[in-house]
Amino acid sequence: MSSWPVSIKGVVLAAGHVLLLQNERDEWELPGGRLEVGEDPEQCVVREIAEETDLTVAVDRIVDAWTYPVLVDRTVLIVTYACHPLDHVPAIAISSEHRDARFVPVDDCDSYPMPDGYRRSISTVCG
Repeated sequence: MSSWPVSIKGVVLAAGHVLLLQNERDEWELPGGRLEVGEDPEQCVVREIAEETDLTVAVDRIVDAWTYPVLVDRTVLIVTYACHPLDHVPAIAISSEHRDARFVPVDDCDSYPMPDGYRRSISTVCG
């Protein structure tokens, strides 16, 4: 029996902009990461966003779930949550896991290369 890893991601929305991170594959993605044993998804997304960007967020609601073939032999279950920063003027840092991090105007997200599932999650939140 095989299983897929689970990754919890956040659609962090602030003033009409969504937080995107550029990964090592030159794709843009939502912040977040692996669900740890004993951790619930909401705790995971808050922890992961803080680790990746130094940003503190609150979780609003679950948005979507979908599978993504990261590599030919590796598929991940992605679960996305709507989040908002607790700071009025969020400053973001870039962790060693990513090449770039920025708040992108929602209307500009289509010009960034990313999996369709992320686009769907952003559209659901910003809709």
